[in-house]
Amino acid sequence: MLKPLTAVAVFLASGALAQQAADSIAPEAAGSGAFAEISPEVTAAFDAKNAGTPVMAEDWMVVAANPHAVKAGADVLAAGGTAADALVAVQTVLGLVEPQSSGLGGGAFLVWYDAASDAITTMDGRETAPLAATPQLFQDDAGEPLGFFDAVVGGRSVGTPGTPALLEAVHARWGTQDWADLLAPATQMARDGFAVSPRLAGLVASDAERLASSDATAAYFMPGGVPVKAGDTLTNPDYADTLAALAEGGASAFYTGDIARDIVATVQGAAGNPGVLSEVDLSIYSVKERPAVCAPYRAHEVCGMGPPSSGALAVGQILGLLEGYDLSAGPEDANVLRLIGDASRLAFADRGRYVADSDYVPVPVEGMIDPAYLAERGKLLSGDDALPEVSPGDPAFDHALKWADDRSIELPSTSHISIVDSMGNVASMTTTIENGFGSRLMVRGFLLNNELTDFSFASHTDGTPIANRVEPGKRPRSSMAPTIVMKDGTPVLAVGSPGGSRIIGYVAEAIIAHLDWGMDVQQAVSVGHAVNRFGTFDLEAGTPRADQAAALEALGYETSVTDLTSGLHMIAIGDGLQGGADPRREGIALGE
Repeated sequence: MLKPLTAVAVFLASGALAQQAADSIAPEAAGSGAFAEISPEVTAAFDAKNAGTPVMAEDWMVVAANPHAVKAGADVLAAGGTAADALVAVQTVLGLVEPQSSGLGGGAFLVWYDAASDAITTMDGRETAPLAATPQLFQDDAGEPLGFFDAVVGGRSVGTPGTPALLEAVHARWGTQDWADLLAPATQMARDGFAVSPRLAGLVASDAERLASSDATAAYFMPGGVPVKAGDTLTNPDYADTLAALAEGGASAFYTGDIARDIVATVQGAAGNPGVLSEVDLSIYSVKERPAVCAPYRAHEVCGMGPPSSGALAVGQILGLLEGYDLSAGPEDANVLRLIGDASRLAFADRGRYVADSDYVPVPVEGMIDPAYLAERGKLLSGDDALPEVSPGDPAFDHALKWADDRSIELPSTSHISIVDSMGNVASMTTTIENGFGSRLMVRGFLLNNELTDFSFASHTDGTPIANRVEPGKRPRSSMAPTIVMKDGTPVLAVGSPGGSRIIGYVAEAIIAHLDWGMDVQQAVSVGHAVNRFGTFDLEAGTPRADQAAALEALGYETSVTDLTSGLHMIAIGDGLQGGADPRREGIALGE
C-alpha cells in the first residue's frame, strides 16, 4: 500500500522521468496512410530506461497524461471521492496544462463500470456538427475536398463541444463531492500559473505559424511573438474565470449566455475560414448514453464505446480475428506481428466501409463482432505471408444498405484517463480536441476543437454515399477506444490511448501484451509498437520493432520506421491495483 509520502515520492520521481523523456522532442517522421506526413504532433522519442515498473496500490489509482492532473485526481480519491469526481478534477487540469490535446472546447467518450450495480455504461460526449452544416462543408466550389489545414485552421472545423456536458452528467450520476470543489484545483492553478512542460513547449514551437492565425491564441502561447519555453510560468486568468462560471452555474453556463455567445462569435468571425456553429447548436447539445460494445477474447470480455466510435468495434474485431491463433511467441516473432497486422488491416477495411454515427446510418454492430463472422474472416490469416490486399467483409445487417469506403483523416492529439476508486468503480475516458491545438481558435481561456474534420471530406464515391459524411447534428466517427476488460463479470483492466487512428492498434496491442504475453501493465504500455492500418507496417523507432523491418519486408510488407505517439494509461485490477503510464509522454500513475 502506498502511504501518502510514498505516493508523493512516486509523483516527483515519475514526473522527473517524464520531463527527461520529453527533453528529446523532435518532429514525427512521416507515417503511412493518407495525410500522415502533415501531422504537427511531436513526440518524446521512446526511451526504454523510463519504462520502469508498475505503481502498486490497494485502494485507488489514477493514471493520466500530466503529473499536475494526476495529483489533482489523487487528492480527490484520497479524500473519499469517486472516479467520477476525480475525472472532473483531472480533465479540467489537463485542459490547462495539456491544452493542445483536450479541454472544455472538445469532446470525450467514457466507459464506466459501476460497482454498486455491477454494470458497464458508456457515455458519448462527442462533438456534433452544427445544424447549418452540409455534406459539402469541406469541399471547394468545384466539389473537391479541401486541403487538410485549409479546413482545420479557423471556424469551419469547430463542432459543438461535449466535454463540459459530459463532466456534469458523469458527476451528477456517480459523483459524491461538491462540483465547485472539484473545479478548484484547475481554477487556482490557472490564476497562480504553472510551469510549461517540455512537450507543450515543443508543440508550440512546431506549430507557431498556425497558432499565429488567431490573435487570442498567439497572445497566450507566443507572448510578444515568442513561443513559450519549457519552464516558463504560464497563467490563464480567462480559463480561471470560465471555471468559476461553471462552478456557479454548471454546464449551462457554458452552453448558454456570455460564454456561448463568445464561442459563436469566435467561430463565425474567424478570418478567412468562418464556421457555422450557432448558439442554438450549443443550447441543444446533449450527452448520450449508448450500449457498450463487448467482444470476447481469451475468456475475457473487452468492452468499449460503440458508434460513433469505431474503437471498440475495431479492437474487438482485431482480437476476435486472432482468437484462433497462438500469439505466445511474443512481439519478437515476425509471424505474430503478421497476424496482428493483417487482423488490423481487415478490421480497418470494415471500419472504413460501415462505421459512422449510428443515429444517422445503420451500423452492423452485432454482425461485425459476431464470433462466427470473425472466425470465418480470420481464416484469411492462415497463410504465411502478408495479405496481398484486403477488402471489407460482409457482416450481418438487420437490413441492407450500400456504402462507399470512407476517406476521413484522423490525426493524433488526444489524452486518456484511467481511474479506479476505493468503491471499486472504474473509469476509462479518452478525451480530445482532435488535431494538436484543435482549430487554433482560443476563447475564454480554452481552445476550440477541429473535430468536424474527422468526417469524410468527400460525401460520395462514384455516386455511392459515404457513411461518415457530414450531416447536420451528426457526430463524426472516432477511433478513440476507452476500454474496460472484464473476466467472470469483474473488471480486470482499464486502458486507452491517444494517437489518432493508431489508437486502435495501440489498445489492441496493449491488451495482447498483457493477456497473451504475460506482461505487467508498465511493460504492456512500454512495448515497442508495430501498427498496420492500410498495408504499411509502422514500426517504432528506437525499439526492437524497428529491427524487424527486414523480416516483415520479407513477408511482403512495406515498412516505415518512425516515432509513434501513443499515450497508453493502464490499470490492472486484481488482488491489488497496478498502474502503468506510457513513457513516451509525461503521464504518471498514482495510487494508495
